[in-house]
Parts: sequence; C-alpha cells; structure tokens
Amino acid sequence: MTQPRRFRWLRYLIGTVLILIVGALAAGWFLLAGSRARLDGEVRVAGLGDAVAITRDALGTATLQGKSRDDISYALGYVHGQERFFAMDLMRRLPAGELSELVGAKALDTDINHRRHRLRAVAEAAYAALPPEQKRTLDLYASGVNAGLSHLHVKPWEYLLLNTKPQPWRPEDSFLVIAAMYLDLNGDGRNERELHMAQLRATLPRAVADFLLSPDPDWEAPLKGDLSRPPVIPGAEVFDLRHAEPATRADSTALTAALLPALDQARPGSNSFAVSGNLTETGAAILANDMHLSLRVPNIWFRARLRYPDPAAPGGQRDASGVTLPGTPALVVGSNGQVAWGFTNSYGDWLDWVRVQRDPNDASHYKVADGWASIETHDEIIRIKDAPSHTLKVEVTRWGPIMGKDTDGTPLALAWVGDRPRGYNINVMQLEHATTMRAALDLASTMGMPPQNLLAADAAGHIGWTITGNCIPLRKGFDPRGPADWSTPDTGWMGCADASQYPRIEDPSDGRLWTANNRTVDGTELEMLGNGGHDLGARAQQIRDDLRGRNSFTPGNLLDIQLDNRAVMLTRWQRLLQDTLAGTHDPGLEQLRQLTATWTGRAAIESVDYRLVRAFRDKVKEATLAPFVAQVKARYDDFAWPGMIDAEAAVWAMLRDRPANLLDPKYDNWNALLTAAAHQVVDELGSQPGGLAARTWGEYNRTQIRNPLSRALPSFLGRALDMPDEPVAGDHNMPRVVSPGFGASERLDVMPGHEAQSILHMPGGQSGHPLSPYHGAGEEDWVNGRPTPLLPGPDQHTLTLMPASS
Repeated sequence: MTQPRRFRWLRYLIGTVLILIVGALAAGWFLLAGSRARLDGEVRVAGLGDAVAITRDALGTATLQGKSRDDISYALGYVHGQERFFAMDLMRRLPAGELSELVGAKALDTDINHRRHRLRAVAEAAYAALPPEQKRTLDLYASGVNAGLSHLHVKPWEYLLLNTKPQPWRPEDSFLVIAAMYLDLNGDGRNERELHMAQLRATLPRAVADFLLSPDPDWEAPLKGDLSRPPVIPGAEVFDLRHAEPATRADSTALTAALLPALDQARPGSNSFAVSGNLTETGAAILANDMHLSLRVPNIWFRARLRYPDPAAPGGQRDASGVTLPGTPALVVGSNGQVAWGFTNSYGDWLDWVRVQRDPNDASHYKVADGWASIETHDEIIRIKDAPSHTLKVEVTRWGPIMGKDTDGTPLALAWVGDRPRGYNINVMQLEHATTMRAALDLASTMGMPPQNLLAADAAGHIGWTITGNCIPLRKGFDPRGPADWSTPDTGWMGCADASQYPRIEDPSDGRLWTANNRTVDGTELEMLGNGGHDLGARAQQIRDDLRGRNSFTPGNLLDIQLDNRAVMLTRWQRLLQDTLAGTHDPGLEQLRQLTATWTGRAAIESVDYRLVRAFRDKVKEATLAPFVAQVKARYDDFAWPGMIDAEAAVWAMLRDRPANLLDPKYDNWNALLTAAAHQVVDELGSQPGGLAARTWGEYNRTQIRNPLSRALPSFLGRALDMPDEPVAGDHNMPRVVSPGFGASERLDVMPGHEAQSILHMPGGQSGHPLSPYHGAGEEDWVNGRPTPLLPGPDQHTLTLMPASS
C-alpha cells in the first residue's frame, strides 16, 4: 500500500472516531438536557380547571398565580414533577421499603427495617379515610406531578443513569413523603434509644443510670415551668468502679463507636423563635425558623409563592410565600400575609416498646388484657434490582409490629404514632388560610403530621406556641422510659389527647418565644408529652438570651441570631483546659495551652482555639463515660450510648466534684484523666500536616452538600452534581447549627404583612438538574449568611398551564 493511501485511511479512521465521539457527546447532551424543566411557553394539560401562570425569578422561586387552590395544587404538582421527581421518588420509596427495586441490594437492610412498619399500607389506609376535599387535593396534585413528568422530553437523568424508568405518582404517595419525615424526626422508627436505656438500667444500679442520663439544669431554657433538679452523684455505697467486677474491655474501635452518640451529634431538629409587635417598628410580629436536617442536592424544600382568590385574605387574594415539600401540595413553612408559621421537632416521646407475651402452647397468640389475641403475619416482598426478591415476614400485634427484644429476650412490639393511619392528613394546608395567631394554633391538634413545636406570629403583633399532631398518646399504668407489659387492664395508650389538653402559650408578657428541640414545659404537660430526647438546651438558652439582649427587632436582627456562632457552652471547658495545663512542661501540652489561652469563643472558620477545646471536651467525655459503657457492653454486645442524650450534666458534675468511686481505675486521679485527654488531642491533631496550629475549625467543618448519586460517578462528574465543598462557621450547641452534610435546610425571617422586608435562605437551588440555571442558585448566600429576599425578584421566565379543553 502506498504511503498517501495509508494516510488517507488514517485520516478516514481519525475522522470516523471524531464523528463518533461528537455524536456520542451530542446524544449524551440531548439525553441530559432533555430532562430539564420547561420554563417558558404555554402547555395544555388535562385536569386543570383554569389557567395558571408559573413565573420564576433569578433564584428559580416559582410564583403560581391561579383562580383556585385546586388549580394551584395541580400546578404545584406539575412544577415539582418537572424539577424534583427523582428526589420525590426516593422520599416515597424510603419509608415504603422500596429502594432496592431502584438501586439494588445495597439498600436491602434499609428496606427491611422500614418495610416492617408496612407504611405503604398505612398510607393507603390514611388516604382511604380522608374527607372528599382532601382526596381531591391529593388527586389533583398527583395528576399535576404525572403531567409534569410526562412533559419532559426525556425521563429524568437519574433514571438514565440507573437504567430504569420512573413510576407514576399516586395520591397516597404524598403520605409516604410525610412518613419519611416521621422516620427522620422519630429516630428512623427504630426507638433504639429506649432499648439502650433499658440495657443501661439492667446493668448498672438505677441511681447510677439515672445520674448518667440526667438533664442539665445549667443549660435548660423551657418556655414555662421549673428547671430540672441538679444530678445527684451516687456514692461509693451505691457503685464503685474500683471494686466493680472488671468488665471485659470491648475492642477499642467498638468502644469508641459505642461512645459516639454521647458526643455532639447531628440531630434532626430546628430553631424557631418569635417577637411580638410591641418590639417592632411596624407593630407586626416577626418569626424566625431554620429547620436542621441532613443536607443534600437538591435541597429538601422548594421555594414558592402561591396566589389565588380567598375571601378571608386581604383584598380577597391569598398571597402565601415560603417553602413547599416536593411530594406534597402544602406550603410547609411561610407566611400568608396575615400569619407566619414555623416548626421545630418537639422531641416528645412518640414511640413505646411493648413486651409481647406469647402463648407457650401457640406462638401465634399473645397475651392481651382480655385474654389472647392472634398475631397478624404478612409476607412482604422486597423487589431488588438485578437480584431475586427478598421475602420478609412481618408480625404485627394490636400495639404495632414486633421489632425488637427486651433485655431478657422477650419480643417487643413498637407502638408509634407514625404507624397509624390517623397520623396522616393534609390539614397543615389550612395554615394558608389562618387569619390570626390563635386561629393557627387552633389547627395544631388536627394536623396529621409528626408532632412538632408550632410557632405562629401575626400581622397584628401576636405570637404563640403549641404542639402539632392529631394524636398525642394518653398513657396509663406504665413507665414510658422503657419496655412495659400492656397485657394488664388499664395499661398502655388510652386514646389521644383532645385539643383542650394541648400545652399552649399566647402573647407572653416579655413578647418573646423560642424553641430549639429543648424541653419546653414541665409538670403534667411534660408527663403527657414525654421526653423523646430533648436537646441539652444550650442552643435554646443562647437564642433566649440573644432575644433578651434587644428591645427592637427587624427580620435582619433575627437572621443575626440564626447566624450566632458564639461558643457559650464551651467557655467553661476552655477554662478547664487552661487549669489542667497550668504549669505543664510537656512541649506538646504547652503548645496546646498557648493556642487555647486566648479564647475567641466562636466556631468560626479560622478558629483554632475552638476546634482544640471542642476536641478536648470530646476526649474527656469519652474517658469519663468509657468504664460505664464497657460495663454495659460486656453484657449486651450491641449496646451504644442512648442517642439524643448529651451526658454533659453527669460528666461536668464528676469533673466538678471528682468522686473517686466513679473514676476509671486506669487513672490515678481525675487530673490524670484530664491530662490524658489533652495528650490525645495533641497526638491526634498535632500529628497532621502543620501541627496543632494549622487545625482550624473550617478544615473540619465543611458543607459537604452532595447529590445521593454523586458518589457512584467519577469525581469530576460528581462535583458537577454537588454543591461546592466549602468551610463553614457554626456547630451544634449554638444557634448556627451546621456540620458536614447537616444544618439549616432553610432560614426564614418573616414579618407577616411585610413580606417584602422578609428573608429566606436555602443551602442549594430549586432544581435537581445539573444543567438548570437554578441548580445551585442561592447556595453561596446561605454559606456566607447574606440575606436573600423572601419574595421573588423580577420575572425571568413564564410558563402558562392551560386546561386541555379550553
């Protein structure tokens, strides 16, 4: 073959390869771009009563203008279906135990745990029991979702990646989205906390267990009632670690893992606070709300403004702004021009373990107050992508599914408000129509949702607080802090509280209200609500004190409180560290002393002193609690410190009074324990590049807001899906709550009737599509704490939905 001919073949081959590459890239771009939401034009859809205009501003905030709330529900479903369908699909599959069908066997353990609740059956029963008008709303919303999905040129890009196809949205799926929130806010529906509390009490003397689990009156900030009693240190006659039977020390890694829940941990929750109108220039009250959840791409919430006729609204036009929850037709948090509302997790006790006494002659029967009852059995088929299905046998009692074992091996059934059809409705949507704070609070006891603190503030200056949820269980005849036998008469849940029994505060005398997952009440009201893991209270106390530090407020002043990263609680730990290291001659400890001697007292990005003092606190708590955890773990291998219980009260009491009987025998005295903890900080953090002086808080505390699929892709593609990984200020025991992948899922500061002066932040954009202009819009403002207006800016796009028959 001649040389020119060879070159011709080579050029032909190169040209062909280039054409194939360009063609593949073009096809890939078409497939990816084809699943972007439509932003402009006119679309005809079946099921709509009248036209709805959907406009978007620079942040992608969707303003929906229609002639009825029914049409708005349909249109909101359309927008959610176009922008967020895959995220909605994950939200419905998670509680239903159907993730494996989508992503494969790696989700099987999660599916098994959730399928035991049979929440799809619960959602179906809840939907069937709805009044006709609520069924209509969910039907219209589902129709809108499916229309939006079908109008994408290509199915959402996530399904292309997973090589599967989306399944239509059903009306009852909205209740599965609410079920996902129940799981998130109620310990994943597992109630492991009370199981571990039972193990602790079964191993250690009751006085010791109660001491270790004590609340801390130093940091409490209830809305009403007294502080808890100070913890009482058990004497040597009750328990002495030096003479206790030596526990077989667990593997150090296992012991460290068991201690992790005792340290600062991310807890689904929120801040919410309000000031009355006599503290503002306009006379309207102001409400702040930031809901703390796991952060992801896209963000859980979707910014929206809903406008439609309403005779109860000013000028007959309802104009409500805030955040919606894709998968439901509700404006979850926001303002309707007359009333603003927000939520925080109440951490009441909504789950109880019930001992199941099986008939020794027939294991399919169990003892109840009036004799014996039959256990229901269900074979749940969990479909798994690219693998055979898994069959799960679920046993259900009249109290709930059998999901655990007591310390003596007795089967346990879980009673949980989230497992009951009654706990699901869409009455939260009625907040859009509330005209006063009192009207908003009156709705709380009717809402089928996880029980939450509800704060409401109105344009007339009134503020109030109560608890939501339409079933606060009334308990009788047992201690709800651990497993109990409900087979005796008059024992167990005796129905639900009526509206008159719900705790409530209206217009407090100082014009200030606050909740931050802390204990809010005491006495009989606390006995009714229970303690499901109240926050230590330092965060609530700091918010309360911030509010008391001013006598005049604007929405921006409330944002300042949300961004408060002062480390008030750690101040005494900084002093303890300085006292411990005074006079040290060890070079590493001397450097630690010097780096923490000047206390800036903030969880700021550049702060070294904060990170080192925080690490010292963690090491001290680990060393102090380790011998007790080892004692329990020697008897129960699956034991871990009960979740949502900060041991600050017990640990600080021991450090203050230094009881020899409660000191780990490996230390000669308490100062030796403190010095060893300081050495651990030096060894672990000082050995990293740059030494102790380079250990800023921002090095550890980064945003890490990721798409759930990004980890499965090459890093350069994954980064295109995720938000930028940036250092960020804040921590858990302060108002600005943030840790890697966790934090304020929105920040709202709203003055009803003055929404143009109000603020709304989100840690990510409106769209889950990486090619959307709204994929990350607003994230930078959230990271840097810059105010973003609640109301949309100028329209950039307009999409009009028209009835198919017009």
